[in-house]
Amino acid sequence: MSKASDFIRENFAKGDAARDAGLTIPEDVIRYSDIKYGDKGQHPEWQLLDVYRPGDVPEDKKLPVIVVIHGGGWVYGDKEVYKFYSASLAQRGFAVVCYSYRLAPEYTFPSSLEDSCAVINWIVDNEDKYGFDLDNIFGVGDSAGGTLIGLTAAFLTNKDYADKFDFTASDRFKFKGIAFNCAAFEIKAVKEADDNMGSLMDDLFGKKVTDDDLDVMNAGNYITGAYPPSFLMSATGDFLKDELPKMAEVMIRNSVPFTCKYYTSPNGELGHVFHCNMRLPEATQCNDDEAQFFKDLM
Repeated sequence: MSKASDFIRENFAKGDAARDAGLTIPEDVIRYSDIKYGDKGQHPEWQLLDVYRPGDVPEDKKLPVIVVIHGGGWVYGDKEVYKFYSASLAQRGFAVVCYSYRLAPEYTFPSSLEDSCAVINWIVDNEDKYGFDLDNIFGVGDSAGGTLIGLTAAFLTNKDYADKFDFTASDRFKFKGIAFNCAAFEIKAVKEADDNMGSLMDDLFGKKVTDDDLDVMNAGNYITGAYPPSFLMSATGDFLKDELPKMAEVMIRNSVPFTCKYYTSPNGELGHVFHCNMRLPEATQCNDDEAQFFKDLM
C-alpha cells in the first residue's frame, strides 16, 4: 500500500469521526442494517448495505430510491461513514440504499464497479421487500464515489462500455437522475495535477497505472445522449472544483440535461464533500437542492 493510501485511511477517518461526533440516526428514520448483497457471499466483510426509509411511511408503500456511493479515494470508507447523510436523504421522502464496496489495494478495479452492479441487482430483487419504486431510481456519489456513480451510469447506458467487463446489471434498473458531488471526473487530469494521485491509481489497479487504465476510469469518455440527467456540484474549498466545468462541457457535448451548482458560505470556504456535514446549513441547502432536482424528474 502506498503512503498516500495510508495517509488517506488515517486522516480521513479522523476527519469523519470529528464531523459526526455526537450525531444519532433521527427517530423519524427506519434503518435496516448490514444486509448482504453480491453472489454467494464471497466477500461478506465488504458487500454489505443499509436501507433507510422515512418512519412515517407504511412499509409496503413504494418510494423513490436514492443509491449512495461513498467517497474515500478508492482506498477508504464504508457505508457507516455515510449513515447520517443517508438518513437525512430518507427524511426527504426517499428509500435510500447506502453500501460498502471493495477497496484498493486489497481489491483492484473493476471490483468496485462490479459491486455497484451487484447492488443494482439486489435492489431489483428486493423491490417489494423494501418498497423500492423502480420507476424512480436516483444515485449520488462524491469524490471517488463520484467517479463510481459516473461509471455505473455509463455501464447502464453504453453497451460498448459494459461489454468491457464480465459482469452484468439488471435491465430493469435505470437511473432517472444522478448527482456528482465534489466528484473526481477526468481521472487522468486529476492524476496529473497531484503526485499522490499517481500512487493512488497504482494502488487502485495493483500495478503501475497506464493511460489505457485511466481511459476505462474516465466516465466522460463513455457518456452518450442516453445518460441520465445530472446534478453537478462543487464548492469554494473543494480541491476538485476544477472538475466542475469539465463535467458541464461533457454534458453539453452529449446533450445531457444537467444542473450545475457552486456553493459558497459567508463563514469561509466550504470544503470537499461539505454536504455530508449535517451541522452545516449549506449542506442542508445542497441536499435540499439535489432532492428537489430528483423530485422534479419524477
